[in-house]
Amino acid sequence: MTKWRKVLNKQTIYITGEARTTIDNAITKMFGTFYIAFEIMLSTDEIVDVDCNATLRLTRDFVTRLFLNHNIIKDEELLKQEIVTRYFGSSSKAILTAYHDALQHYKKVKNDLKEKR
Repeated sequence: MTKWRKVLNKQTIYITGEARTTIDNAITKMFGTFYIAFEIMLSTDEIVDVDCNATLRLTRDFVTRLFLNHNIIKDEELLKQEIVTRYFGSSSKAILTAYHDALQHYKKVKNDLKEKR
């Protein structure tokens, strides 16, 4: 773990989103459900890391590049547009749905944390 990573750990939170994929999708056959995970800087809503359970490394890397360094809230429309115009794999709808699910979880968690303060 790098030094900057240690610093970020106490300033970030981990959120996941999930979605179903088509019955003939390799993700469905291997995992049952598509998951995407985000590490987000709570103070800025910036996505600092991303992973998903796609079956191919290139897919995971491409999805990471789509989301990395974006604001999970403010860049919602931009991120959706990026997925629609750049990702042409069989899981595009699942990625959109899982992102939306993660975004809703993030907003709820962030609101809950504000109320506790």
